[in-house]
Parts: sequence; C-alpha cells; structure tokens
Amino acid sequence: MNCNNSNHVIIIAEAGVNHNGDYDRAVAMIHAAKAAGADYVKFQTAVPELVISSVAPKAEYQKETTGAEESQLEMCRKIHLRLEDYAPLAEICREVGIGFMSTPFDLVSIDCLAPLGMDYWKIPSGEITNLPYLRKIARKGGKVILSTGMSELCEVEAALEVLEDNGIGRADVALLHCNTQYPTPMCDVNLRAMEQLAALHPGAVGYSDHTVGIEVPVAAVAMGARIIEKHFTLDRNLPGPDHKASLEPAELASMVSAIRNIELAIGSGEKHVSDSERPNIVVARKSIVAATDIRKGDLLTENNITVKRPGNGISPMKLDAVLGTAAIRDFLADELIEL
Repeated sequence: MNCNNSNHVIIIAEAGVNHNGDYDRAVAMIHAAKAAGADYVKFQTAVPELVISSVAPKAEYQKETTGAEESQLEMCRKIHLRLEDYAPLAEICREVGIGFMSTPFDLVSIDCLAPLGMDYWKIPSGEITNLPYLRKIARKGGKVILSTGMSELCEVEAALEVLEDNGIGRADVALLHCNTQYPTPMCDVNLRAMEQLAALHPGAVGYSDHTVGIEVPVAAVAMGARIIEKHFTLDRNLPGPDHKASLEPAELASMVSAIRNIELAIGSGEKHVSDSERPNIVVARKSIVAATDIRKGDLLTENNITVKRPGNGISPMKLDAVLGTAAIRDFLADELIEL
C-alpha cells in the first residue's frame, strides 16, 4: 500500500572520528551510510592543537575505551583526518547521493568547511558556550543544527541569542536534545526535554543519541523529533573512543527502517476512518436484524429485533427510532431490518 509521508525525519549517520584517521575507511563509511538509508553522513573536523590543550584530561568513557596513558590531545591527533581530506569526501558524497556534513571544532576548521556547500552547520554540544565560535558560524550564514548536551536551558537560549545577533534567526536553527555520556544511561536520556527546547521556537527539534541500541531514537521520532543523529562504525571492535557506543551498518539500517515506519505511523493527527480499514466496517460492526421471523405489519420490539453483524444495515445507534415501528414487509430471522 502506498502511503503519503509528510513526516520525513532527517537521519544523520554520525561517522565522527570512527574512521580512526583512515581516509579509505571514511570513504567506506560514506557508502555504508548511503546503503543504510541515511540522509546525511557526518564527520568531525578539527586541528587538534587548536581544540585541546596539552593538559586537557580524557573523559572517563575515553579512558575506558582507549586507556588512560595518553592525553586527550595525543588521542585526537591519531583519529582525525587532514583538513584537505574533507573536500574530496564531500565530492564523494555528492557522487554517491548522500548529504555531507562535518562538525568543525575550531575556527580554522570552520573556514575549511565553509566552501564545501553543506546544507547545515552542525555545532557540537561542547561549543555551545564558545562565543567566538558561535559568532563565526553565524557570520558565515546558512542553517544550523545545534546539539545541546551538557546544557541548561538558559545556556541554549544564550547560544540562540548569539546566533540571532550575528545573522542566523531561530527559524534556521534546529535544536538537538542530547546527553554526551557514551553510552548514555537510559535514566538520563530525558526525551521529554525536547518539549522545553521546542518552547524556544527553533526551526525544528531533534535528538542526538548516544544510548546503546536503536529504541531511544525511534521513540524520539514518535515524540516529535524531526532530526535524528546516531553514531555508527564499520566495526564496533575497532580501537578508538566512540566505537563501543556506535551502531554497526546492519543496525544503522534497522534504525533507519524503524524510523521510516514511525514517520508513516505518526500520521496527520486527524481522527478519521482510513482507506485500509474502511472495508472492515461491514465485517466488524453490527446492524439491526430480525431476531425471529417477522410478518409485515408486526410492531418491531426488543423481542423480535436484535443487533448482529454485518454492519451494512441500519446502525444500532438508531435502535430507539426503529422500536415501535411496523415492519414494512416480512423478515426472516437474521435478515437486515429495513424501514
């Protein structure tokens, strides 16, 4: 059956740094994201020395996945691509037929990505309080997807105001609810926070997911998320900080399929009989029928009429109007009553 879908959700397959700095693996991830049905594949662009100081600690989940011996800076140097790699990756995305995005983590990376024709700037949760960064993004122009992990509502509002003051209105900003713990405990997901984000009147509200599995992003769509971002990897056993909390390609495809089904299931919000169920009215509803044989002229009473399937006769809702009238002809038991 063909169904009209007016609830299309943008699905971003977050490659991030799960290529581990390997260009060929990044290319393979583009093809995997396309095969899974995602709308966009997204990378992360950074000059590590401009993002991380030499004394910045790793997050606890990074220590668990990559060890505590090396610094955050040393780890990131290993897993980022070169700035010159992103233009050819964007071109491959165009050839393959999937949208290209990459999150810049520093001002130089913003300039690197600006000429690549991205549909959206993706601002990560960690930059939501970075005034120079927000100003530079806004002055570049375009549409923005802003993740809000680790943020109080007032901080989200402040970031929106910076973007507005520098040229990007709220209608061009999508807010993604997010929790940045990898993986996120279910009790900390708090999908209902999307309702508060919607009250800030952005262009759209969505969800960036770091839980294990696919049920939470699917639930987010059912609750109104218009954008879903989810990390994926070619192999969860690869070394690196984010692989363990990422989907493998088959799981990504399952998530996309589930979301596409929920898009259709959300519907219009208007309660009405659907085309698919209309034939069931005759089968499942009841009509007023003769309970016994009835002779023409007999009064119709609760003793000689009843209600039974099928539902293509007089509705039982009209029973009071039928009772006390005279039969217009002979009726056999179980025959539909006519007036």
